[in-house]
Amino acid sequence: MVKLSAIVPFYNVQAYAPDMLRSLFLNSRADFEFVLVDDCSKDETPELLERACRTLPGATLVRHEVNGGLATARNTGLAAAQGEYITFLDGDDWLAPGYLAELVAAAERLGCDFLRTDHVQCTGKERTIRRVPHGRRDEVLDPRSAILPADRSTSVDYPFAWAGIYHRRLKDAGLLDFPDGLRTAEDRPWIWRLHREAESFAVVNLLGVFYRRGVATSLTQIGDVRQLDFIRSFDQVLKETARDPEAEQLMPKAVRTYCAIISHHLNNIERFEPAVARKLRTMSSAALKRMPQDVLTEALDSMDVERSARLRRLRRRITAGTDSATAAA
Repeated sequence: MVKLSAIVPFYNVQAYAPDMLRSLFLNSRADFEFVLVDDCSKDETPELLERACRTLPGATLVRHEVNGGLATARNTGLAAAQGEYITFLDGDDWLAPGYLAELVAAAERLGCDFLRTDHVQCTGKERTIRRVPHGRRDEVLDPRSAILPADRSTSVDYPFAWAGIYHRRLKDAGLLDFPDGLRTAEDRPWIWRLHREAESFAVVNLLGVFYRRGVATSLTQIGDVRQLDFIRSFDQVLKETARDPEAEQLMPKAVRTYCAIISHHLNNIERFEPAVARKLRTMSSAALKRMPQDVLTEALDSMDVERSARLRRLRRRITAGTDSATAAA
């Protein structure tokens, strides 16, 4: 039986794919498989993957005829995965030698549904350790216990799918699929669903993923309309959280996080194309209007002055526009 399936989407990363492929070779094991998904790359990435599959033990190459985005590519990999455990990687990052074996050993030792790990953020030559915002380590816990409090960073604010390992029973239960077609923030509904519906998780002190920031081809660096998918992503978080039996306790966290992300994008609006910037304001206004208004008021009251003021101005414009439309009618 395959012990671990590592799912690795690639899209136009010819400059970085060799680092990831080399690190996979240094992590290979007879019972590991590597599902490489080419998301219709237009550069030399497909040729690099073809050559790697001839020498990388356990490698399988799956190609998309049409670019579908990271969420869709991960789902393609999930459909092909045979392992008892599953992990996700990104084609422009890399791993420390032997990291995957340590990850599997930790999962087997603790026996829970999923594990979360720290990672090393790499910006140029700078290296920074990023920790899971959860203090209790090497202890199996209820994932719901790591969602709150609303006013602090918690495990659902650390959504990186590649920072962890997941038992196959989560795949069989439908908890590992990503919202198909989302171009950004695809991991936000995913991590919320895991924490609401999985039965057990743990955080371990294990470093091995080197996450490359500031890549020019990364969607987070491109100010086009695809960035606005974060609205669809967080709308899904709110919709699913509203159906939860503990919605009253969880909704303030979901709303506050949504507000913080809207504020972040508005604060950096100059990096968007002008038409996209206008659409960001319009869509953000509509998003605030869709939120439970009492919960939204509490969220704004709990935020720092700068972010709160930015969102209150946007909210007042919504109210003014609604009042004007009502008077005209």
